[in-house]
Amino acid sequence: MAVEPLSQKDVEDRLQELPGWTTDGDRISRTYSFEGHFAAAAMVIHIAQIQEELGHHSDLTLGYNTVSLTVNTHSAGGKVTGLDVELARRVEAVAPLHGAR
Repeated sequence: MAVEPLSQKDVEDRLQELPGWTTDGDRISRTYSFEGHFAAAAMVIHIAQIQEELGHHSDLTLGYNTVSLTVNTHSAGGKVTGLDVELARRVEAVAPLHGAR
């Protein structure tokens, strides 16, 4: 099933429900910080599981006590779609379990 890009207004409206997430117009992103590196690494594994379930993957970076995600939909011309927002929503739901801030 093809996914359609969201308008910039739709992206901004949806991100109001996802504190900490931002857009540059072509992607959405967020960086989380953690008390320790192990907690950050565990979050990466949890995100990888969510991405596999959705069949949709972000650029995911593990730093020292940080995890950064950037996502858009390549099949929609590299634009933001509802699938990207769903990934962000699901990641937001598990972030507190890992002590993310």
